[in-house]
Amino acid sequence: MAKEGVEKAEETEQMIEKETSKEPAEGGDGSHRLGDAQEMRAVVLAGFGGLNKLRLSRKAMPEPQDGELKIRVKACGLNFLDLMVRQGNIDNPPKTPLVPGFECSGIVEALGDSVKGYEIGDRVMAFVNYNAWAEVVCTPVEFVYKIPDDMSFSEAAAFPMNFVTAYTMLFEIANLREGMSVLVHSAGGGVGQAVAQLCSTVPNVTVFGTASTFKHEAIKDSVTHLFDRNADYVQEVKRISAEGVDIVLDCLCGDNTGKGLSLLKPLGTYILYGSSNMVTGETKSFFSFAKSWWQVEKVNPIKLYEENKVIAGFSLLNLLFKQGRSGLIRGVVEKLLGLYNQKKIKPVVDSLWALEEVKEAMQRIHDRGNIGKLILDVEKTPTPLMANDSTETSEAGEEEEDHEGDSENKERMPFIQ
Repeated sequence: MAKEGVEKAEETEQMIEKETSKEPAEGGDGSHRLGDAQEMRAVVLAGFGGLNKLRLSRKAMPEPQDGELKIRVKACGLNFLDLMVRQGNIDNPPKTPLVPGFECSGIVEALGDSVKGYEIGDRVMAFVNYNAWAEVVCTPVEFVYKIPDDMSFSEAAAFPMNFVTAYTMLFEIANLREGMSVLVHSAGGGVGQAVAQLCSTVPNVTVFGTASTFKHEAIKDSVTHLFDRNADYVQEVKRISAEGVDIVLDCLCGDNTGKGLSLLKPLGTYILYGSSNMVTGETKSFFSFAKSWWQVEKVNPIKLYEENKVIAGFSLLNLLFKQGRSGLIRGVVEKLLGLYNQKKIKPVVDSLWALEEVKEAMQRIHDRGNIGKLILDVEKTPTPLMANDSTETSEAGEEEEDHEGDSENKERMPFIQ
């Protein structure tokens, strides 16, 4: 395993050397030029598959179209969804090559025609329909939000996907109120920690969480009751609350769907917002997909009617980019920033990684070793990798079913604020 880590570190260094040897002349503003075209660094997914499909390359720098902002990127969020995109493990995957990433933070560098309310130099965070993992992005103004002066760029990059997802599920769909109870899987991940923080803003909310045992010490204060993800959490929850829970937030799918529905109280809400059980190995597995799909309990509408239960799904990116609900999401972001300014919520950043280290960062997510969010720091210098860092994998790691795993003996590069 240590040899694997060294080989991947060497591969990363060779990639950097290859790219830097081809660097064009630098312009007066620090950008690079190839002829008359400005260029930028970007992470490119050459094709769907394993980590070897990712490359750090130079691409033509985009310019803002009508209604768009051009952002000089400082940090990008890395999500489990990005791992699924890399594998091609999503519905209607886009054509490759492509630049991954759906969220970033940075400074406004240029305004397209008809853009109002923003100025060059504004500090912002944004949703991007791919293309976020680059030094420069352009995205429509409706997906861009100004950030508070005291919010760091790494915090801002960790904010949109996790907190908007958590808030929308809890308050817009499930109508969380005082005295209710919530079960959240992957309690140590970015969304899980956002859910825990938001639940703490409502009086007397009980939070049940599942997570790998090695994460329990770090997150024990954020949830009311914490269970090992491999334990029989249904029985554990019912032992504490015989009626079950009011809200189940499921990012796993598979047999957890039936378990979650069985735990709902009358008028309770089950929300599916991910399917990480479909990811096992480094590449897409038809067997894992089929197994997860087969294990999903077939929902009988008559049974839902008789038991007074609600089942829902939530995809933030579809809501934004396909269903045109940017206005709703802007309202959610404004409420969340209000909570941030009141010091009631704060993004949990697991670690910072250079663009050159994207393979290692993505492996850490695959190993389910993160507590909170992984961030690609565009200005970060690559760190020499240790032999037992996150590039090291194991059969046990490949069989983890959640956003988490038993990697307690692996040394990491934690982010210390």
